[in-house]
Amino acid sequence: MARPAGDINAGSMADIAFLLLIFFLVTTTMDVETGIQRRLPPMPDENQQTEVEQINKRNIMVVLINSSDRLFARGQEMHITMLKDKVKEFLTNPANLPDMPEKREKEIEGFGTTMVSRAVVSLQNHRGTSYNAYIQVQNELVKAFNEVRDEFAMQHFGKKYDSLEEDQQRIVRDAVPLNLSEREPSEVKSRRR
Repeated sequence: MARPAGDINAGSMADIAFLLLIFFLVTTTMDVETGIQRRLPPMPDENQQTEVEQINKRNIMVVLINSSDRLFARGQEMHITMLKDKVKEFLTNPANLPDMPEKREKEIEGFGTTMVSRAVVSLQNHRGTSYNAYIQVQNELVKAFNEVRDEFAMQHFGKKYDSLEEDQQRIVRDAVPLNLSEREPSEVKSRRR
C-alpha cells in the first residue's frame, strides 16, 4: 500500500522568504551618488544693507567649455594642462599689468594690511559639455586657487595651507578669496578656427 504524499506547510515557507527578504534589505548597501562639494556662503542677514559693487571687466576671467569640450580662457583656446598656470597668473597678477586684475589694500584681523586681488573666475559651460570635461576644468580651477593659497601660506607662515591652524587658514582665505563663479549652462556657440 502506497503512502499518500504529504502536504507542505506553506506558512513556514512564507516566513522563511520574509526573513530572507529582510536579511537582504539590511545587508545590501546602496550606491549613493555624490556631487561636487562646495561650501556655500552664509545667508545674508535680512537687516544687512547690500552693496552693489560694479566689477571691472579686467577683474573677470571667463572660462568657457563648449559642446565639443574645447576650452577657452579669456577668449583664447587652450589645452586643459595650461589652465591652472593661466589662472594662477591671473589671480596673482605679478607684473601688475593693466589688463589683469587690480589689487586693493585690505585689513585682515590678526594679520594686518595686505594687498588682495579682486580677481573673479567665471566658469560657463554648454549644455552639451561632457561631465568629464566639466570636472577636469573644475579640478584645475580649484588647484590654481589652492596653489596660490599654499604660496601665500608658505610666504607668511612657513607651512602649506592644510597644515595651518584655523586662525591662520582664515587669514589665508581672506587674503586669497575663492572667487569662483559658475553660470548656468547655456547654449554657448562653438568657436572654430
